[in-house]
Amino acid sequence: MSAGDILTLQSGNASLVLEACGDDVPLWRHLGLSVDAHDLPPLLQTRGKATFSMDTDRAPDIFPLAGNGSFARPAVVVTGANGEHVLPNMTCVKFESEADRLSVSLSDKSIGLSVRVDYIAIAGGIRIQTSLENGGDAPLSVDRISSATLPLPGRCERILSWRGRHNAEFVECMEAMPQQAWVRENRRGLTGHGGPCGAYILTEQAGYHAGLVFAAQLAWSGDSRLTIERDDEGFWTLSAEALLQPGECVLAPRETYDAPPLLLAVSGEGRNGAMAIMHAMARDIANWPGGDMAPRPVHLNSWEACYFAHDEARIGELAAAAAAIGAERFVLDDGWFSGRGDDTAGLGDWAPDEAKYSNGLEPIADKVRSLGMEFGLWVEPEMVNPDSELYRAHPDWALSLQGRDPPTARNQLVLDMRRAEVRDYLFERLDTLLKSAPISYLKWDHNRDHSPSGGAAQVRGSYELFARLRAAHPEVEIESCAGGGGRIDAGILEYVHRFWTSDNIDALARIPMQRGFLAFMPPEMMGSHVGASPSHATGRMQSLDFRAAIACQGHFGIELDPAAMADDEREKLSGWVRFYKDWRDIIHGGKVLLGEANDGLVWQAQGTDDQMLLWVIRPDHAENRRAQPFPLPFVEGRDWQVGILRSAISGGVLTPRATPFFHGLREEPHGFSGSWLAQAGLPVPALPAESAIIFHLKAQQ
Repeated sequence: MSAGDILTLQSGNASLVLEACGDDVPLWRHLGLSVDAHDLPPLLQTRGKATFSMDTDRAPDIFPLAGNGSFARPAVVVTGANGEHVLPNMTCVKFESEADRLSVSLSDKSIGLSVRVDYIAIAGGIRIQTSLENGGDAPLSVDRISSATLPLPGRCERILSWRGRHNAEFVECMEAMPQQAWVRENRRGLTGHGGPCGAYILTEQAGYHAGLVFAAQLAWSGDSRLTIERDDEGFWTLSAEALLQPGECVLAPRETYDAPPLLLAVSGEGRNGAMAIMHAMARDIANWPGGDMAPRPVHLNSWEACYFAHDEARIGELAAAAAAIGAERFVLDDGWFSGRGDDTAGLGDWAPDEAKYSNGLEPIADKVRSLGMEFGLWVEPEMVNPDSELYRAHPDWALSLQGRDPPTARNQLVLDMRRAEVRDYLFERLDTLLKSAPISYLKWDHNRDHSPSGGAAQVRGSYELFARLRAAHPEVEIESCAGGGGRIDAGILEYVHRFWTSDNIDALARIPMQRGFLAFMPPEMMGSHVGASPSHATGRMQSLDFRAAIACQGHFGIELDPAAMADDEREKLSGWVRFYKDWRDIIHGGKVLLGEANDGLVWQAQGTDDQMLLWVIRPDHAENRRAQPFPLPFVEGRDWQVGILRSAISGGVLTPRATPFFHGLREEPHGFSGSWLAQAGLPVPALPAESAIIFHLKAQQ
């Protein structure tokens, strides 16, 4: 293409516009909402002279390099075969433009390094994929490679990101755009409890429902870095990358390296619009057994019901209690395999404990299935206890540093997934398990950070094991768990179907956690269970109705023993199971909208264009005497019938201060114009702390 030629990729309401620059790397012209880019003057003609600048102007390009007048973070850093530092000098050798893809090929023929950057329209968002190839005659060591380098306009104001720890995932952080640089970096070997390597960037006054928002997520389950740097021209540059260890990525001649993809959403409809695009891209990646998502079955997981203290008889009793309240999938958690009486031994020896399950898992799996439920099993393949037959036979299979004893965490070490023999062993063990009994679900755990690290090759080794097992058993669903929510990202999504959001299922703690989860992943993939009261994680007590109402926002499950409950509580829980089954087709697979109302209320709507379930939640004590109506921006343009489906309020159906109008909404919905609900707002009764109401909104035809 000739210098000055314009290339545009359209995805949803977003446009990505590049300008060809002859032999030089293409320039950024626009990344944002849709534009008509015809008849543009060349970029360099529109840029005035700036003081203390290079004589040859270096406008922002798609692949910044060191040493050519650009001072952006270099997109690639390589070292030659003799350890010499190499500064690539890329020329543009090829453009490819299709309706849903722009591809740019760059090359430095002097060292034989080629780069290809693909911008692909996917589900209203953009997937950016960067690949390297060594076309030379000598090895090249790749020290770092950016998955994407993106311009952010000067009107950006805030960065929304998430941090976390075990039992406190997805803690929301709102910060001003940096005057220098902002970095989100993780070096723990897996995604981390703050969620994916990603962030939302909000422009002037952008909020939940309106305004320009950029959202980015690196599809990667290991060490990562996300950087946002201010340029003194007044804009920002975002770059994202998987962290590589020194000497880890050496490209032999003709060898290629694919950096993890970056998923990008651009929305003019605020955080909710960006979230919708993230959900659409995640749904596009998901690989469901049979091709389509089946209704998400009600889980009962054995962990908090009995921990390690179980055998075939105990699990049979728990399964019967689960079936009696309507559970559809029973998951046998940790403690079923040889030597596993606590968390100090047995990891790696993936055979049923003969003292607990004398005839293997088939009898208990058959019993579960005879009760009308699927049978699922907890595994933690990537880990090993030093007290295990596997470790005694192969101590060299654990990640370690020469001459040092590797540090344990939760009494376990991390297996070296870079080694083919380790992956072969784990595949054989898992394959044997899945063939030995009718197991249709694996809860795949990962209960420690990596120290020492296995680098990016460790992550790719785990991906290879997931892929191999999925190919051999395509009917089996897999849940990603890592001490709760430590491995939730689009990289592993290709292999799994559900994420365990957190080991903390305290309903009050789950409200912000689940909202953070939904920034990147849709609700049908969000494991959300009803736990005991007091909570095993926090010690707090909450009503069963409140715990169940919050759990119904995702993939609903139960993490307690129904047989140990009082009769009235067990019947109430059974009622919530029926409620979830009745409404899961609306809760899952459609829209999700989040908002905040007055005096500490938060709300969440899930559903379709024609009907929505609306959770109105009061986490804490109100400061005002009366709750004020609050606007619902998503309803304008249509009239709606509004009713109340369920109330999650301790001590009664509705608060005693509710008027007959609200009590009546349980029996007969009331009609409101969309303009009234969007502008004047939905009236709500006063609610006590730790309570919720679930409204049903149905559009009038």
